[in-house]
Amino acid sequence: MKQEEILIKLEKSADKIVFMHTKIKTIMYKSLLGGFYLKTESQYFDEAISIQKYMNQMSTLREESLTVYLNFKMPLDGLIEQIADFGLKFLVITEDWCGDAMMITPIIRNIAEAAHIDTRVVLRDEDTSLIDRYLTNGGRAIPIVVILSEDGQILGKWGPRAPEVQQIVDELHAKLPDKNDPDYEKARATAIGSLRTRYAVDDTLWMFVYQSLKRTVQGLLRQ
Repeated sequence: MKQEEILIKLEKSADKIVFMHTKIKTIMYKSLLGGFYLKTESQYFDEAISIQKYMNQMSTLREESLTVYLNFKMPLDGLIEQIADFGLKFLVITEDWCGDAMMITPIIRNIAEAAHIDTRVVLRDEDTSLIDRYLTNGGRAIPIVVILSEDGQILGKWGPRAPEVQQIVDELHAKLPDKNDPDYEKARATAIGSLRTRYAVDDTLWMFVYQSLKRTVQGLLRQ
């Protein structure tokens, strides 16, 4: 493969260079000392939009996501009181076409608003160098929640699914025909559609997400 097919410079300006390495988009920013660097999670957070603005601007699955947001019932289990005073920040990596994110983002928003956690959103594909720090089995699965301290230090991450939801997805995939089967794409589309519908209405799945994120945050705060 020729070098120009591997690394393509898409854009160069006084303050940044944008590279496309195969399907990986990387943005390097110029420092005050003249060199170039990759942005930190804290810098991504500072430049990101609020989760409220993101949901209001969604062009896909907006109504479904708002339905989850309005109908999710926050458990009275002491989590909010436990985490409210830690000054946490949530940085959510997502895209609005993602069915999992359609369900998960509004649950994160409910937790964040109840606990007064500043929560912001970045789109995965705008700069893949961020999601590539949080790959799942080598893939760019979303959503990913990067959990930051008050001063912007990385405490940990959650995502892309609660274990119980992952098991449901795995069972659906196991029932699909072989990828070489002519009916595979149709069967896959049907399975994704049914799962997406379930995401929008099944509060048991919502609670799986809540409990999984709760365990993650509590575990990080005990460290």
